Amino acid sequence: MLQLLPHLQEPFDVIGRLIPHYDGNVWDVAEELLDEPSEKTYPDDSFDPNEYVDNPDQAAFLAMINGQCVGSIRVCRRWNHNAFIDDLAIDRIHRGHGVGKMLMDAAVKWGQEKGLYGVSLETQDWNLLACRFYIKYGFKLGGMDNKVYKAVPYPGETALYFYMLSDSE
Repeated sequence: MLQLLPHLQEPFDVIGRLIPHYDGNVWDVAEELLDEPSEKTYPDDSFDPNEYVDNPDQAAFLAMINGQCVGSIRVCRRWNHNAFIDDLAIDRIHRGHGVGKMLMDAAVKWGQEKGLYGVSLETQDWNLLACRFYIKYGFKLGGMDNKVYKAVPYPGETALYFYMLSDSE
């Protein structure tokens, strides 16, 4: 496994953004589609795969097809008793074919086996295809932060925080 991680980031299609709305009690979302879609690639993650070996507080799962790693997910135990998805990366040609669901299933199962309360993750409003995947999988928007990316080269992006909790809230 160690020679297969970290899984390199590949471009994703930017087709629009998710627009969150909070009425003081419930989050709702809308979509704003772009007239001209584009691509974006985030920098590759920098982490030590050895930290995931025999570590009860974090795990990495790989999707393999014909001996090739086509995707990965990293998950860790957070202070709030949630499993937190550190990263989900799927090779572009394998997106939309169930690889993401399979990897997310593994991360959710890991959290359940650890007795954690739920699963959480953070993504960006401009990654609309990822947002759609998380919502379809059962995650619900729980918050946003429009300041977190101000000091890094992603101006105008808003962090969106999604949760899938045991109590279905």
